[in-house]
Amino acid sequence: MITTIIFDLDDTLYDEVDYCRSGFRELAKTIASMDRGTAVTPEATYEALCEEFDRGNRTETINAALDALSIEHDAQLIRRLIVLYRKHTPKITLSRESRVVLETLSQDFTLGMLTDGYLPAQKLKVRALKIQKFFTCILYTEQMGREFWKPSPAGFEKLAETLETLPDKMVYVGDNAQKDFIAPKQLGFTTIQVIRPRRIHTEEASDPAAAAQHRLSALSQLPNLMRQLNRPMAASRTEETQA
Repeated sequence: MITTIIFDLDDTLYDEVDYCRSGFRELAKTIASMDRGTAVTPEATYEALCEEFDRGNRTETINAALDALSIEHDAQLIRRLIVLYRKHTPKITLSRESRVVLETLSQDFTLGMLTDGYLPAQKLKVRALKIQKFFTCILYTEQMGREFWKPSPAGFEKLAETLETLPDKMVYVGDNAQKDFIAPKQLGFTTIQVIRPRRIHTEEASDPAAAAQHRLSALSQLPNLMRQLNRPMAASRTEETQA
């Protein structure tokens, strides 16, 4: 019997691209206000940032956008803008779908969250989404140390200990097939991948053994899957669920 559901945050409970675009808005205002001999507008700057990001440049988005706008920059400026991005108050909201799912599941299950990422940014996301009330425990792996980001098992072990629950009674719901499900599968969690249409990480698991045991095309399908998993004999089923 599954008693506990642990959620990932980004691209699981909301679309991470909305957070990225919120950050780009803040960067665009700052960049456009700098006196560097250019006349770029916030909107043009925002569009340049989005264009680089949408093209797949996720590591040097700011540098490339500034180059495209012919704005001089150095390492110090880039660091300043990265800090601004990570510490900005995000303009993101929880969808009705996600809220209903959390409200529904919290009636029958203990809910927790495990999320990687830079600590100020992750805490600001949770605050903006107003979801703290749904979770008995929220574990930010950055607080343990960056070496404990997924696929490290440390965060999952810590949650099982904190919630006093055995892994075989726990589910992990995430999105990233490259890293989210490796550790919880090894520990004995049931793993569920939510494939959101606007997700950032679209790669399949490099090792098929690391793939989630169940895949959903919408978070709204999760309550029904949980009912199926907790039916008598459901735990003996080994086939993957493709909802």
